[in-house]
Amino acid sequence: MTDVAAIDEDSVDPLDFLSDEPPAGDEDGTESSLSMFESDASILFPDQRRCLHALLKHRYLSAERHPDHWQVLLANDDVIRGRLNELFFELFIDRDHQIAFKRQAVSETGDPLPSLLRDVSHTKEETIMMVYLRQRLFSQRQEGEDVVFVDRQTLLDEVADQRPEHSTHRAMDQKRALKAVDGLATAGLLLKTADPDRFRISPIIEILMPVEKLRTLWTRLMEQNGTAQDGDGAGDGSDTDDEEDDEPDLLTVLGKDNA
Repeated sequence: MTDVAAIDEDSVDPLDFLSDEPPAGDEDGTESSLSMFESDASILFPDQRRCLHALLKHRYLSAERHPDHWQVLLANDDVIRGRLNELFFELFIDRDHQIAFKRQAVSETGDPLPSLLRDVSHTKEETIMMVYLRQRLFSQRQEGEDVVFVDRQTLLDEVADQRPEHSTHRAMDQKRALKAVDGLATAGLLLKTADPDRFRISPIIEILMPVEKLRTLWTRLMEQNGTAQDGDGAGDGSDTDDEEDDEPDLLTVLGKDNA
């Protein structure tokens, strides 16, 4: 399963694209140079190129975290979408939540297309936390909260509550849980605050994790832990293949269902 945010930068050739229109000229009638380095053949303006680069580099762009790129994207979405399409990516923009991200394109025939995305996986601890974050965000939004916070210890406790009774490696489990919190913060799903142990939940969770999929994922986690009950499911959900310790990257699996 591929990760919508992780790009193998070493495998990406310089973005040498053609344009339907030449760059605008200066007032004196001479053509403006858009070159930013020697032998630069790109015709995109610098702000467009930086926005495109940010979309390739990051899991997602948001109006809050990347205000300059966000404004450029809204003003040039057709141009940037076309450049991503040339690399077999689709551009998804949610104007309500003010979030945008790329995802692997799928051919009309279902045949695989060339991909620049790396295969990655989420750990079981990260997956449990993502399910909890989605549920918490949904619940708080229902109560009228626009901004939802969560403490580090709350996430650690959630993982501990889902730990199978037969698990005896408490120290190792705790280490994995701590690493999972840092991993979600690095991915931008948890947004840092002035308090290092308190985070704001990114709305990207709500976009990428539909209710139906969350129910499915929660059921699978319960089955894995041996605690599933008939009809058991979360109130708000996501889906992914389940292996012993790793879950495929939900940002890719779920993003494809939100065109």
